[in-house]
Amino acid sequence: QVQLVESGGGLVQPGGSLRLSCVYSGRIFSINEMGWYRQAPGKQRELVANYPDHYTTAYADSVKGRFTISRDDSKNTMYLSMDNLAPEDTAVYYCHLDFYATEWSKHNIWGQGIQVTVSS
Repeated sequence: QVQLVESGGGLVQPGGSLRLSCVYSGRIFSINEMGWYRQAPGKQRELVANYPDHYTTAYADSVKGRFTISRDDSKNTMYLSMDNLAPEDTAVYYCHLDFYATEWSKHNIWGQGIQVTVSS
């Protein structure tokens, strides 16, 4: 069973920085997509940044130039570095993985979510 464990959230002042981590474990044959999403109170879950394939990154317009997605496959870990945080970045952030457990078995899973609060 594949699991995602997020860490690194918390409370930060406007203009501050945080780095989120997502460690994935379990049987993975190949990864289609992996990324970070967020959901603010009263709003729908939205894409923040992702790897639509192994070599390409994509970002929401609202975070371009401030957030950076990265990965360390040797550690089965994906990161989201967030700089110049603003109150509107306050949300629960979710790690997402779309993968094949075997050559024919496709799955997608979500992490438990981690709170990021930007406030003075």
